[in-house]
Amino acid sequence: MTGVQTCALPIFAARRTRRGELAWGLPKGGIEPHETAEQAALREVREETGLEAEIEASLGASRYVYVWDGVRVRKVVHFFLMRATGGDVALHDHEMEEVRWFPLPSALRKATYRGEREVLARAADALG
Repeated sequence: MTGVQTCALPIFAARRTRRGELAWGLPKGGIEPHETAEQAALREVREETGLEAEIEASLGASRYVYVWDGVRVRKVVHFFLMRATGGDVALHDHEMEEVRWFPLPSALRKATYRGEREVLARAADALG
């Protein structure tokens, strides 16, 4: 399984983990057969946050493995630095419990997953 992760800094979408904890993370989702990673990233940001965006730069890709229902899943995640151009966070989809902007220093502390903290640090470097 592969996926795409997007970075519309620093917008986070929160959903519940299987344990019921609120996890703050960057919008992400699968790449459809007819899409590029960039097209999927823009679509996922729109669906999960309600925002329209444009890609400023690639932030590279990460690879990791996790176990879901006893199955080992290998994932490739593409990260993009984006600029919001419109939309409304109130229009996020039902998958997300909450969508919120954070100042970058707060976002670095709020991110649930280490890999996302690393990409936020890369984005901060890219922004100067």
